[in-house]
Amino acid sequence: MRRTARTFRDRAVRTGGEQPRSGCRRKANGLCWFRSALFTDRRVVVHNAWLAFAWSLPETVEQLRGCPLGCSPCHAVPATGCAETNQVVVVNNWRSDYWDPDRWQLPAVLRRGHAWIRATRRRRWTVGVLLTVFVLVVFPGLLGATASATAESGTRSAGSSVGSALGWTHVTDSSGVEGASYIFATDHGGVFNPGDTAISLVIGLEFAGWKIIVITAIWLIGYALSFEWLNLFSKALLGVAHSLTGQIATPIMLVTAATIGAFFVAWFVVRGLYSKATVQVVTMVTVGLLGPIFLAEPLADVLSSDGLLAKGRDLGIAVAAGLNGDTNIDPSHMVATMQGTLTDNFARRPLQVWNFGHVVDEQPSCRAAWSAGVAARSEDRVKRGIGACGDGAAKESMENPNFEQIGTGLLLLLAGAILLAFGAVLAIKVIRAALDTIYHGLMSIFGFAAGGFVYGPTQTFLIRNVVDGFVAAARMTAYTIFLGLYVLILGDLFKLAGDQVMVVFIIGAIFEIVAILQLKRLSNGLDRGNEWIANRFALAVQGSGGGARGSGGRGTALGMAGGSGAKAAPGMGLVSGLGALNTVNTSPMTAWLAGGTVNPLNPLARARRKVERTNARISATRAEGYAETELVRANWRHLARTHANRDGAGMHTELGVARAVQALRDRQVSVSRIPAVLLAEGANEDFLNNALYAMSVQEKTTSQNPYGFAPVQKAVAAARAVENYAGRGADEAFAVQAFLAADSFVRNTVAPTPGAAIDNNFVQAVQRDWDHERRLRANVPAAAWDAAGRNTRWAIGREAAIQHRDAALAYREGLNGPNSDVLRAALMRSARRISNLDHLQPELGSDAFT
Repeated sequence: MRRTARTFRDRAVRTGGEQPRSGCRRKANGLCWFRSALFTDRRVVVHNAWLAFAWSLPETVEQLRGCPLGCSPCHAVPATGCAETNQVVVVNNWRSDYWDPDRWQLPAVLRRGHAWIRATRRRRWTVGVLLTVFVLVVFPGLLGATASATAESGTRSAGSSVGSALGWTHVTDSSGVEGASYIFATDHGGVFNPGDTAISLVIGLEFAGWKIIVITAIWLIGYALSFEWLNLFSKALLGVAHSLTGQIATPIMLVTAATIGAFFVAWFVVRGLYSKATVQVVTMVTVGLLGPIFLAEPLADVLSSDGLLAKGRDLGIAVAAGLNGDTNIDPSHMVATMQGTLTDNFARRPLQVWNFGHVVDEQPSCRAAWSAGVAARSEDRVKRGIGACGDGAAKESMENPNFEQIGTGLLLLLAGAILLAFGAVLAIKVIRAALDTIYHGLMSIFGFAAGGFVYGPTQTFLIRNVVDGFVAAARMTAYTIFLGLYVLILGDLFKLAGDQVMVVFIIGAIFEIVAILQLKRLSNGLDRGNEWIANRFALAVQGSGGGARGSGGRGTALGMAGGSGAKAAPGMGLVSGLGALNTVNTSPMTAWLAGGTVNPLNPLARARRKVERTNARISATRAEGYAETELVRANWRHLARTHANRDGAGMHTELGVARAVQALRDRQVSVSRIPAVLLAEGANEDFLNNALYAMSVQEKTTSQNPYGFAPVQKAVAAARAVENYAGRGADEAFAVQAFLAADSFVRNTVAPTPGAAIDNNFVQAVQRDWDHERRLRANVPAAAWDAAGRNTRWAIGREAAIQHRDAALAYREGLNGPNSDVLRAALMRSARRISNLDHLQPELGSDAFT
């Protein structure tokens, strides 16, 4: 780097103030060697602080003395106060916000990191692969390492310390062995066998993470069905319910509500609706009889051991026990049995296949040895027991850890995560059913205390709360039966699979995913059934005219808020939600709240807002521009019409159209805009195309020699085009163009001053040889042209221009006559003549047009 800096400095000093330099030399790694260096007035201004190193070399320290520093980055600031030449101003160009605290805040760092990752495809793929490895390998290993670090140290075995951390779950398999005590027995290698040490370490971390996930999932399912969690807040809820009842269920509230209900009875009698009045009386009496019973213990049916939720759970367990062939329907026993079956199928058997290559429980001696070793949490005892039970394959797999076991661990981790998801979904469904019932029980206090006496939505509110309490029991029964069927199917699959546990494990993972989706459908069906039952009861209480009639004779009771039994089909809720979102998106109020962004949820909405605001700001300028364009266009049309009608030609003739085209071109009107102007004036399209064709040929073939006289060169080019493009269907257009160029040539040629002396001898000498270029150059040298007076030269040029115009006019008028070839030859001869008179080289002297 020092050599590069020295080279750059020497080159800058050699260059001095002769030439500016700028650029960015980049190496393969993207390092920018320099940004820019400006060499002006023999002072060098170097940008980028890296280059300051070049000028801080010992050889240049003396040059820096007396020179001002601190110039603004990327600006060439002249050095002042320096007496010597080749002085240097070093500019610090490091980022000024590098130490800004806002730059290192988490959102800013994340934005820069995201931009850096998305910059190239290689970075995106690399980060994706690393994240995958982290999720599948590192994260479970971190779980195991954390659990191992926080637990008490025991015997040296894979997962033994994790078992201490999971001991609180008390999840056991069918043999009575706690899942928290499970051990992965393997050879941990040593100093002379580092490969087994590394493999066993990875497997140990995988096993620890897998055991945490699987045991937690099995515990969560059992814990949700055991209702032990309900005891955590049952006393507090009972206290709240009693307090609320004491504040709401008062005599004055009862009298007021009964009075309002009696008013509705009287109103129905006056209107002649005796059946509705009778139903209202019966409803009020029923609420009056059931109210004191419910208000005495508002949440007894929910929180008690004999409540609706517990009875629903017990019924589901009885059905599940019957499906499994178990006559013992004790709830606690059945929950433990379910947990044991899940532990066997999702923990014990997969672990044995992972550890030993097959299920060792098939041999009673190996089953007993493994259970005893695991129960004692001794890896050495497990190794001795498996080695002594006679299963050589299991012993071989146990003593030789390999990479296939690492892959099996990854597969088990994935399946365990799916099991945890299933357990979490089921637990959430069960706990939500219970909490919803508690909520509706609390709301029923308002209904039995007052709302049930009042006709309409308040009675519907009470009915919905009561119905939900009974449906909650049905929910609990359905969820328990669902879990029992699921455990039964998987248990049979594992029994039939034998040693092919991994295949069943994969199928079980698929079953769990399907079970999650089916559990959602079951829950939605129960929700619709709840709404339908509540709606039917409310309609019965309100009478036949109690609600608005829907399609198919079904109605919606007052207070159901559209939640009748005819609830939308699955998927329609998403459509309704999207419709509501679209309504909010298109609302003017939303646009105002979004800072003037119309439809703020649409893609590019903010960009469209910028465009619309820009259009609003420049609308007046645009209007002025449109008006200006119309005025200019009107002026062009007037100009074209005036020139076309000169000498009575008009837009219906080739001459008139050609004159209009030439007039517009003389005013610098673009060729692309001429057709629209002339067609608007009624020009013939064929005439217009031919005129533009002839004009284009003339412009392309006109000499661009700066010493030539432009009108002469245009007239020569137009005349030669007549000869070159004869017989191509546009002869008249080329003839007209030659005439117009000749006429313009005459108008731009200077006539001699009136009364000025003319050297007739020189004029005759030039006219004698002006048709022959060589003879003219030989007989009339440059000195003679310079010696002749200006008026004499102008007289020659004026005469030649008039004769050329006459020749062009004669050819145009006689184009279709018998002498057209003779007239064209005369025009070509005239073109050569005026070309000879226009001197294109300075050494030829003055010509007839200067």
